[in-house]
Amino acid sequence: MRFEAITWERLSEALAAHIDGAMPGDGSAWLKVGIDGAPAAPTRETAERIAEALRVRGRSVLVVGTGGFLRPASLRYEYGKQDPDSYYSGWFDTGALWREVFGPLEAGGSGRVLPDLWDPVTDRATRSPYTELPPGGVLVVHGPFLLGHWFPFDTTAHLRLSPGALARRTEEPWTLPAFERYEKEVGPSDAADVVVRADDPRHPAWTGLPGDGP
Repeated sequence: MRFEAITWERLSEALAAHIDGAMPGDGSAWLKVGIDGAPAAPTRETAERIAEALRVRGRSVLVVGTGGFLRPASLRYEYGKQDPDSYYSGWFDTGALWREVFGPLEAGGSGRVLPDLWDPVTDRATRSPYTELPPGGVLVVHGPFLLGHWFPFDTTAHLRLSPGALARRTEEPWTLPAFERYEKEVGPSDAADVVVRADDPRHPAWTGLPGDGP
């Protein structure tokens, strides 16, 4: 896999241009973008940069983080507060993401998306109002383990950290086995359309856009 040096600003502009160009000409659909990566990688910041670049192009954009779709603590911590297998497969409410985020953006959908569902601090529902994303809009979802659930993304980017960088920058080291499992079972660098090497947050590098030549 070959990487080329790039800045976060150029990366965001290039991805936004690619996404904007992929929108159907009649503007009757929604595009869904996934920014995948461990919490130690700047997935939220990257999603926000891409969203801003798309808004400059006249697109309506909704950014959703999987951190707003955690399961209640009683389910997350069923096997203890530091169980990597539970973190990998039981912390995030993928069913709610399908129902409240992706479902309304299917063909003929309402476009009414719930931006978040659960507050992990209060361990209660956020009660956030639905947000209407008009046809021709773009959903940008960011968070870990996005590529293992068959979410209907049109474009995906994986922010890759080497094992050493991931270990150094992860605040909760007990989660590291979950990312090892993700690498083995999903292979996010092979599954994503774009891979961004983010070991040094000041100097990212990427594989280029889908279809780009060497």
